[in-house]
Amino acid sequence: MQLSVVILAAGQGRRMNSDLPKVLQPLAGAPLLRHVVDAVRALAPAAIHVVHGHGGERVRAALPDPDLDWVLQAEQLGTGHAVRQALPHIPDEHGVLILYGDVPLIEAATLRRLAVPAARGSLALLTADVADPRGYGRIVRDPHGRIAKIVEERDADADQRAIREVNTGLLAAPAGTLRRLLDGVRADNAQREYYLTDVVGLAVADGIVVDAIEAPSTVEVMGVNDKCQLAEAEAALRQRRARALMEAGATLADPARIDVRGEVRVGRDVFLDANVVLEGRVTLGDRVRIGPNCCLRDVTLGADTQVHANCVLEEAIVGEDCRIGPFARLRPGARLHARVHVGNFVEVKNSELGEGSKANHLTYLGDATVGRDVNVGAGTITCNYDGQNKWPTVIGDAAFIGSGAMLVAPVRIGAGATIGAGSTITANTPAGQLALARAKQVSVEGWERPAKATSDAKAARIADSLGTNAEPPKK
Repeated sequence: MQLSVVILAAGQGRRMNSDLPKVLQPLAGAPLLRHVVDAVRALAPAAIHVVHGHGGERVRAALPDPDLDWVLQAEQLGTGHAVRQALPHIPDEHGVLILYGDVPLIEAATLRRLAVPAARGSLALLTADVADPRGYGRIVRDPHGRIAKIVEERDADADQRAIREVNTGLLAAPAGTLRRLLDGVRADNAQREYYLTDVVGLAVADGIVVDAIEAPSTVEVMGVNDKCQLAEAEAALRQRRARALMEAGATLADPARIDVRGEVRVGRDVFLDANVVLEGRVTLGDRVRIGPNCCLRDVTLGADTQVHANCVLEEAIVGEDCRIGPFARLRPGARLHARVHVGNFVEVKNSELGEGSKANHLTYLGDATVGRDVNVGAGTITCNYDGQNKWPTVIGDAAFIGSGAMLVAPVRIGAGATIGAGSTITANTPAGQLALARAKQVSVEGWERPAKATSDAKAARIADSLGTNAEPPKK
């Protein structure tokens, strides 16, 4: 049986107290809805239908995936009504898996288990046993232990509210069966809404088997309705991803203080210190070490590379056995070959550094191509921007750039050339030669450094500068 997925994502989320639609609230760097979509893609469904309503255009813009079918729920008349909007797009012979855009931690393995009974013609619910069932619909069973119905909390009596087995909202059924059951749902409840959960009682009355699939953990079925629950989901996902890194072979100094906000691949014996943030697609080779308080986004690091404390790396490719930081920044387009050193307060943007080259202190390299075994002295800047255009700097192999040099692009430094400290280079320099470009040093005979004025003299000078009628400030 082919599987179609319906994700309900039309809620406004008033309890978020936010202008952002609830399903777009960020969790580990991605919208809540993105996490649900990624989970169901692992099942390779025939179609994914997203029912949207409040802030629908923003929701669609945030997830422009071409394989998503967007279904509008113009009126918010309950979950049953929302599913009805999607069913015309689904053939009767498909199984239907219904999820929620604000339940982001559900895993693909659990969804596979939930979808199995639908292939047999049954209706299946994902249930959970929770210590505090407040806010959930209760699973009511008959004397034989079979599911009889679901009662929403606002409609439950005292005995029903004491039940700890709850409905998570996730459901699977054959499309034709679900369509027929939804036709029998009525809005005769406290909210005057069409509850999807009412199909359970109708299925029982119609002799349809209702299976309960218990969730492996309450974390997976955690709903996110306010910022407190969003923070709880963030902590749970952080723990899950930290465990995955450790199972892959990484050592974490403190698993509670690492944030994974994307896809991370690690080699053997990788070490991550406290407060490391990994965003986007990050690949860390064998024996890579990341120091504390570093942020890496869309970065590849070769084996044996070390990133010292307080570095920011984004959209960069770093070769093997490099040393970066502390307090270094690699900006988009930075590419470092093997054994490159980029030290403290060095910034590299859209530049390539050849094997064995070093820029260890207080340097900016922008739009530069640096050869092999180049030494870039402290305080060197490639002056690449003229206010309108970016211009390249090319530094040949084995060149030596003295401290405090200004390389005014476009400019080419020859292989093996030496640039004297403090030089401002505005023209190409020959290979193997020393280039100096300094203003002539002058000594002024008889010059005296200004003496520090006394407080009275200073006050008088201030009064004089303000005009003859001004009085000196009072002490």
